[in-house]
Amino acid sequence: MSEPLPLAGLRVVEFTHMVMGPTCGMILADLGADVIKVEPLAGDNTRRLQGSGAGFFPMFNRNKRSLAVDVKDPRGQEVVLKLVAGADVFSENFKTGTMDRLGFGPEALTTLNPRLIHVSHKGFLPGPYEHRTALDEVVQMMGGLAYMTGPEGRPLRAGTSVNDIMGGMFGAIGVLAALQQRDNVRSGTGRGQAVSSALFENNVFLVAQHMMQFAVTGQPAAPMPSRISAPGRCTTCSTCRAARRSSWPQ
Repeated sequence: MSEPLPLAGLRVVEFTHMVMGPTCGMILADLGADVIKVEPLAGDNTRRLQGSGAGFFPMFNRNKRSLAVDVKDPRGQEVVLKLVAGADVFSENFKTGTMDRLGFGPEALTTLNPRLIHVSHKGFLPGPYEHRTALDEVVQMMGGLAYMTGPEGRPLRAGTSVNDIMGGMFGAIGVLAALQQRDNVRSGTGRGQAVSSALFENNVFLVAQHMMQFAVTGQPAAPMPSRISAPGRCTTCSTCRAARRSSWPQ
């Protein structure tokens, strides 16, 4: 390509694993950012996953550079802080409190680099569950997505990591918004800020249309295999409804 990518010149320091956090960095890297993934000396454990996780690392860490560092060693911490001092974004998806214990929490890094955008990817946003860990399938069950996906009485996990991937996408959107607020030529603050994305809240967004359907109609939404289609298609003919239901595997 002759033209530089939109985020060329932007540097991201990333402490992520599995899917959600790496997705955010993948999107920023695809848009041209220089993403430096900090891994433990033995490498990110995601590299060694098998079965359904075998494709996680190569898929969600493309276009990144990796650096193996012992962040519990003061020398390793110094390396990371030097990177962060010249970075635009710091991204992480570890358990709440982990980055603070290492000295890489939002307040500490903002003191070092006031222009830094600190994006965190968690199971839950601040609230009663914020210190709980979560998995994609857990929030699918908690938030009703599994109910909407499976046949009646048989909730079913979606066949891909929908909340992890979309959560990472929302993290990237938050970063882009924070960059705009920092660098806007007319109203830019010149300062970074903390951005958060979470699995559970992402799942709530995915099922929000069904919650709103209940608010509008007073009727709970039926699972996808039994649903009545939106207007524009026949919604009153019992023959058509039965035909649509019969097309779903039992």
